[in-house]
Amino acid sequence: MKRKLGLVYGGKSAEHEVSLSTAQAVTRAVDFDKYEVIPVYITYEGEWRKGEPLLAPVHSIDELRLQKDEEKPDSIHDFLNGDGLPDIVLPLLHGTNGEDGTVQGLFEVMNIPYAGNGVLSSSAGMDKVVMKQLFAQSGLKQVPYVHFLRNAWLEKREHLIEKMESELAYPMFVKPANLGSSVGISKATDRESLYAAVDTALKFDRKIIVEQGITAREVEVGVLGNDQPACSVLGEIKPVAAFYDYEAKYQDGNTELLIPAPVSEAVEKTLKSMAIEAYKVLDCAGLARADFFVTDNDEVLINEINTMPGFTPTSMFPLLWQHAGISYPELIEKLIGLGLERHEEKKQIQYKMD
Repeated sequence: MKRKLGLVYGGKSAEHEVSLSTAQAVTRAVDFDKYEVIPVYITYEGEWRKGEPLLAPVHSIDELRLQKDEEKPDSIHDFLNGDGLPDIVLPLLHGTNGEDGTVQGLFEVMNIPYAGNGVLSSSAGMDKVVMKQLFAQSGLKQVPYVHFLRNAWLEKREHLIEKMESELAYPMFVKPANLGSSVGISKATDRESLYAAVDTALKFDRKIIVEQGITAREVEVGVLGNDQPACSVLGEIKPVAAFYDYEAKYQDGNTELLIPAPVSEAVEKTLKSMAIEAYKVLDCAGLARADFFVTDNDEVLINEINTMPGFTPTSMFPLLWQHAGISYPELIEKLIGLGLERHEEKKQIQYKMD
């Protein structure tokens, strides 16, 4: 009998389109002889739409934008109740309302197995400030940064500008704390562009993080597993643009990826050790991509850990594992297996007092 595999994608997020690309890629790689694939589309407005089981790969992203059935209520009720409840869910959601622990919490409450990271690791991994504070607690080296909330910016922006300029140096990178795929990120080279960068970032989040820009190589490593995670080969990003922004990642196609990254054995060992440490600090499960800076004198600084990295066949995470000998379809199978493994482990938890 086929397992029912729920694909949840889209989402109320600025990374909605990235999620659709991921979902399309997964339909092209999943084994339809093994799984009954149930598509669940979450619209920009947060409405859940469950479709009929897919019988073949989806060749157009537009096919994934399921139309509303006017005779039915919000399809989240269909998804969570009655016939069609999946045996496991692949949450193919990037960004807020999906990668941040909210959907994972729903699946936990409903006792539905799902692949990937849990509530804590997802929420901590999404909030760059919380993530960096946990990294600091664990002694992981990182670039200096300043953070603040929208209300503080509205009330005392001049004070915050002075704080940033006293603690950091130009160039600075201004980011929404709770978003990925480089959405809303700007490079500030002077005070005027710093003002503009903060205003841009505030369109996407109430919490802002401003990081010290450094001259360094950008190296990434994939991590796979639950309590005994393993690392992929290393990959280096060499964007043509001033930095690895949204367009460089998904649109212009001019970014060069070096796999494996040309680093010394000592640097490789440090990178993988720090990646595993960061993975465990956030209590990750299933998968993550750890991003680092490597300076000219081979100092390694962790940038962030992404708990739902880009997952198309041309994204860095699958490419890293491909070079490590794990194909894209095999990667999906491993994630499903790890999700079921974690769900089985949770059954050992006792909820009644003897």
